[in-house]
Formats: sequence, C-alpha cells, structure tokens
Amino acid sequence: MSHAYLNALGVTCTLGSGKAAVAEALFAGDDRCLQPESGWIPGHAPSLGAVRTPLPAMPESLAASRDNRCNRLLLAAAMEIEGDIRTAIAHYGSERIGIVLGTSTGGIEEATDGLAAWRRDGTWPSEYRYAHQELAGPAECLAEWLGLAGPCYVISTACTSGARALISAQRLLQAGVCDAVLCGGVDTLARLPINGFHALEALDPARCNPFSRHRHGINIGEAAALFLMTRERGPVQLLGSGASSDAHHMSAPDPDGRGAMQAMRAALADAGLQPAQIDYLNLHGTATEHNDCMESRAVAEVFADGVPCASTKSLTGHTLAAAGALEAAFCWLSLTDDRIARRLPPQAWDGAAIRNCLRCASSASASIYRPAARAV
Repeated sequence: MSHAYLNALGVTCTLGSGKAAVAEALFAGDDRCLQPESGWIPGHAPSLGAVRTPLPAMPESLAASRDNRCNRLLLAAAMEIEGDIRTAIAHYGSERIGIVLGTSTGGIEEATDGLAAWRRDGTWPSEYRYAHQELAGPAECLAEWLGLAGPCYVISTACTSGARALISAQRLLQAGVCDAVLCGGVDTLARLPINGFHALEALDPARCNPFSRHRHGINIGEAAALFLMTRERGPVQLLGSGASSDAHHMSAPDPDGRGAMQAMRAALADAGLQPAQIDYLNLHGTATEHNDCMESRAVAEVFADGVPCASTKSLTGHTLAAAGALEAAFCWLSLTDDRIARRLPPQAWDGAAIRNCLRCASSASASIYRPAARAV
C-alpha cells in the first residue's frame, strides 16, 4: 500500500473553472457544455467540450508562452492551488518538488497555424515558437513559473497519459527522489486530433452516448487537472495503481478486455483490496463501438458482483491525454464532498444498454482512491 496523498486540486474543463464550479456542474449532470463548434473540420460542426471561461493572463516572466493555449490552460489549474504549491516550496525546497504531466496536443494547434503561415508567406509568424510544440513544454513552463528544480517531464501515452503521470509521481515519492510532485494532465482542442478522429469516423456529431447500443463515437474536449501529491496526509489517498499494454492494435483495444482487466487487477493488488471493497468506477467510456463493449466485459469479469460506475465523457468530452487526470479529479471531488451522503458523478445517456456485451486502446491504467480520513 502506497503512502501518496492528493493534497490539493486545481481543475478547469468545459464544466467550468475551479473545483466549486466543476463540482456543481458535474454532480448536476449538466450535459449542456458539449456544443457544436464550426471551424475545426471543413463542412462539419462536431460537438466539442471547449473551455469557455476566460483563461488567466500569463505572468510577465512567461510572456513567450502567452500565445500557447495548452500552457494557459495548465496555468489556470495551477493558479487555483498556487498557495498550496508555494507553501510546499517553502517547506520542502524547490529542488525536492517534481512535475510530471500527461499531454498529447501541447502546442500543436499553434504549430499548425505557424506552418500554414510559413507555407503561405514563406516566413514564420513573429509569435511562433518551436518550443511550444515540444512535448515537455507544459511541464517546463510550470517549472519556470514556480522556480522548481526537481524532476520535470511529460508522459504521452494517449488516453492514459494523465493517469500515468499520477503513477509516475507516486513512484518518485516512493523512491525518495521527491517530497512533493505536481502531477496531472492537460490537453487542448486542436485541428490535428479532431480531424484525425473524424477521418477514423470515430466522432459523434451529437453528444456522445457511452455504453448505449445507439452510440456513434466520441466527442473531443479540453481540460487541465493538476494535483499536489505528497507523502504527508491529505484529503484523498492514492491507494494503488496498475497499468498494462496489450499491444493488440494501434487504435483498437483487445475485444476481450485483457489489458483493462490486467490494469484493474494490478491496482487492486497494489492497494491490497478485493473488488467488493470498491464503491465506484469512473469508466473510460468513450462511446465508441469497440471500447465500450470491451470495457463492459472487463468490468463484468473483474467485478462479478457488480459495482456502481459511470462514464463522464458525455459531460466533458474525451479530453485525450488529460482524461485520466480529469476523471481522477472527479473522484477527488466525490471523496471530498461535504454532504453526508457523498455524491457520485452521473452519466448522461439514453439508458439503452449494450446487448450481449455487459456480461457476455491498446493501453490501460487504473488507480484506487479513498478519503484520507479513512486511511490506515
């Protein structure tokens, strides 16, 4: 059992900016945030989970990053917990605090604009910065703003990136390399992935419908979720984690769910828990034909006696590399809910469950959390 605690959370997504706004929309099941957006795919207006709240201005010291939306989205989440971060820096020292993030789009949208201008005009725009599209860019931006000197890197393993960042942060603490780690995920809307999923015929033009037999694909969203993880007791404990890679196919999971089962069982073993001790699962639930069928089978196999579960992607869209961290944030909000009966994130769908699948990406990760007040 690990001693890793998620002491603070900053979050922004299409549901809102900040824990209070996100929790209010999340637990209300507000499905109005996925809206048709033109200008991303010629001749189409797919439903997207855009962050529509104003983003903070970049500090003067980060003026070179002011045109990078990924960095601004990350900074919005970081500023929510800046006080906690500054306290940790004063307590541990800047060299003992690491940064591990998951991302995939980074500054690819800005790079797309820059390349278009170069092809049109023969010169790069004055605001173009190659560094914006480097994979480590968001982590380095955060380190520069905070003056941190600990380990600083980005993980990019598609949909599992944000969750893998939390696993890596946990390992840095366990190894004694860091005393605190800023970890999570960030991704923004960009034409490259949106058009890529459109070419795969994987986008639902309307709101996605996870685990329904009427599902037609995913919606893309954007988000940033950032945790301050330490070994000191905090509101939520990360009990265990597991990861797998079944290498079944570049863009499709093993239909029998072997990778997902392996990840969930590894997380249970790491936490020293049995399936019956789990109170809720936040499912990947992309609303694609293959994922939902595979995931249903995997959950039914591992949790044979049943477990409350939901996919929140019909509220936020699939936030790509930020998805695992964002959904961990939803679990954090549920576990820290101050109501007597804690609320669970709901699922917005038509209720037409998949037939012949409930019981009948090539990588997966799973983590288990609980309120630290119950931790032993």
